[in-house]
Amino acid sequence: MSQREHPPVLAEDLGKKYSRGWALRECALEIPAGRIVALVGPNGAGKSTLMGMITGLLRPTTGRLSVFGDVPDGRGMHPSVAYLTQAKPLYPQFTVAETLHYGRDANPGWDQAYAEELVEKARVPFGAKVGTLSGGQRTRVALALALGKRPRLLVLDEPLADLDPLARETVLRTLVEESRAHDITVLLSSHVLAELEDVCDHLVLLTGGRVRLAGDVSALLAAHPQHGTLSRLALAHMRAEVAA
Repeated sequence: MSQREHPPVLAEDLGKKYSRGWALRECALEIPAGRIVALVGPNGAGKSTLMGMITGLLRPTTGRLSVFGDVPDGRGMHPSVAYLTQAKPLYPQFTVAETLHYGRDANPGWDQAYAEELVEKARVPFGAKVGTLSGGQRTRVALALALGKRPRLLVLDEPLADLDPLARETVLRTLVEESRAHDITVLLSSHVLAELEDVCDHLVLLTGGRVRLAGDVSALLAAHPQHGTLSRLALAHMRAEVAA
């Protein structure tokens, strides 16, 4: 089987234990290619732990995880994966142009023309220092840095949390356009369920360190028509877990 035929993420009996206890346990999960996936759940559900293992920054305690058929070794990301967190670790003293040059030097598959095109579309000055940019501009530069790697899986951990509503809308629209145009699977974690409604077509719901619900949004809503929307469906399951 070629790498293209393997799902972006496949987990079997996956678990991660810290000194304080299990953060993730007995997780079975497949993320299909070409989807924009909403990863949702309350604080402490295991979302960041799952993304840490997918990006190769954490090692599982139990079970097996593969990314495009390869098993992460805990020492770095798969070459087809890009990762963007809320912190957006950019160097404030670098100009935007220098930031893209850094991306070029750090990533063998880097597409400089594509990264520059994304910055130009966002109308961010190449000569501006990153530390002087607005939150929305920094996010657009960070997104260009992630997409310039030409990933097939883009993992986003609360990347929009510090943006105003208009900036969030703009970034989400760009994300959808680029993922559809270039066949990128996106795993997007966010606490703002409503903003995922028109963006995500696949849902993974975690509570208590376990996968409680996973599948295409259309199929899940057809099976639970009383909820009507992704956010209502997710909230209903989270409430049920709290009440149990």
